[in-house]
Amino acid sequence: MNNSLVRRLLRRNVSAVQIAGYAFASLVGLAIVLTAIQFYRDASAVFGSDQGGVMQSDFLVVSKQIGITDRNTAFTPEEIAELEAQPWVNAVGAFTASRFKAVIGLEFAGRGLSSETFFESIPTHFFDHVPDDWYFDPAMGEEADVPIVLSRDYLSLYNFGFASSRGLPTLRESEIGMIPMTISVRGYDGRMARMRGHIAGFSSRINTIAVPEEFMRWANEHFAAPGAAYERPSRLVLEVNTPGDPEIARYMRRHSLDIAGDKMDNGTAAYFLRIVTAVVIGVGAVISILAFFILMLSIFLLLQKNREKLHQLMLLGYSPAQVARPYIALIAGVNTVVFVLAACATAIAARCWSSALVAIGVTPASIAPSLAIGAAIMAIVSAINIISVRRRVRKDF
Repeated sequence: MNNSLVRRLLRRNVSAVQIAGYAFASLVGLAIVLTAIQFYRDASAVFGSDQGGVMQSDFLVVSKQIGITDRNTAFTPEEIAELEAQPWVNAVGAFTASRFKAVIGLEFAGRGLSSETFFESIPTHFFDHVPDDWYFDPAMGEEADVPIVLSRDYLSLYNFGFASSRGLPTLRESEIGMIPMTISVRGYDGRMARMRGHIAGFSSRINTIAVPEEFMRWANEHFAAPGAAYERPSRLVLEVNTPGDPEIARYMRRHSLDIAGDKMDNGTAAYFLRIVTAVVIGVGAVISILAFFILMLSIFLLLQKNREKLHQLMLLGYSPAQVARPYIALIAGVNTVVFVLAACATAIAARCWSSALVAIGVTPASIAPSLAIGAAIMAIVSAINIISVRRRVRKDF
């Protein structure tokens, strides 16, 4: 009964136009923000790195440009330290190259294949996928099994180039690990070792024939020429936090460094995507903030208009909480409707571009995180509104 009197007073003086204006502006702003976030999450799968998207760090493989006269391609400790000090670099890893001769032998389809090869190793942190058996026991020496990670490009070259011209069967990734392999290592002094090996996995990030660091250290120490085992690296892998940052390209040009593959092109597209998304989200945020002030202004004007009547109600025994409750209910109701409509608009927009993503083999991201962000935004906005109304009521009455 007590609350019904205040509600009737509110309904009599509330401005439906002002409330509708707030709801519309807030709906537009929130819908823009949520749609931009969802589009960013979906599009990041197209431009993203092999770890899952532009929202994560990316990895660049860099090397020195080979000059006509200066062909020293090794990185000095000072150059590596300078790279590590760059604000866009999270970590730097060095490629350790094999300093010995190696031959890989394979037996399958009734044929034997062998080829001279090379090995490189990098810290495990820089792999996109670490095989379960990625381990070498130096204590076992020549009796240990050597796991190898290949670039997926190498498998494609074999299947669509070498195998088709030699009448050999094509291989899937799951099959190649079962092929028996031998690794023959020859040192500078003629010392030889014959070891077992297997393909443990494939990498889309590292274009090399990778072995564990433990094997590389052991093999270089036992088979490399004196001093060669500790030669400086000629390739580095960088974990960068802002792929496509123009400062990265400027730094590479200034120091005559090359980036392997098309990582910079993809990074530039991702960087542009982040900028566009930030601008769109900024526009939506500005609209939402203006809508917030519209609502607060409407509520404060309503309180000011009803100041004398509400003061009389409080003299009759109504508490400030009872006076504020109808306004709080109005805020909560309007914001709930705004969130539901914005969520529907975001879902409809996401469906419009999801078919295009599926057509190019990209699975759209779940809409749930975007809606969770929207719910959190509206919860914060509602909490600020409610606190402001309660303070205003206590202050005036």
